[in-house]
Amino acid sequence: MGQPTVGSNPTSSAMNQSKEAMITADEAMLLALEEARKAAGEGEVPVGAVGVAGGEVVATGHNLRESSHDPTAHAEMLVLRQAAAARGSWRLDGLEFYVTLEPCLMCAGALLAARVSRLVYAAPDPKAGACGTLYNVCVDPRLNHEIPVLSGLMEDEASRLLSTFFAGRR
Repeated sequence: MGQPTVGSNPTSSAMNQSKEAMITADEAMLLALEEARKAAGEGEVPVGAVGVAGGEVVATGHNLRESSHDPTAHAEMLVLRQAAAARGSWRLDGLEFYVTLEPCLMCAGALLAARVSRLVYAAPDPKAGACGTLYNVCVDPRLNHEIPVLSGLMEDEASRLLSTFFAGRR
């Protein structure tokens, strides 16, 4: 059975357009890096996150702990809240999550609780990473949900952004 040619049925053109609009993992991480740059510009630790479902961006955000005076205002938490509000449910199965820095225990726990389908992060966090560095909670078989994790996507750029930010603060 061959592929239909464009215009061979009324839905093929719409299907081709929606495939073209689907965001790639690289594009999602570039958006997360843009969010991280926004955070740095606001004096926040430069971490950005993006939630993608069905190939479409459903939520973006960056750290806001300093400006909001909220210890839970990590990029991951803010994006999870936005995605849950957009979906109208705390269950975020089907959501792929992109973040510039390996999530901490709080954020990894929230990703698990939300039933996120996949986590992709750029840079490891040797001081607080809970998704492969210090801990590995996303794939702990003792928990009722596991999240496949891909690390290292655009790691150099994310690491450079963090190093530059912290060098400027010393």
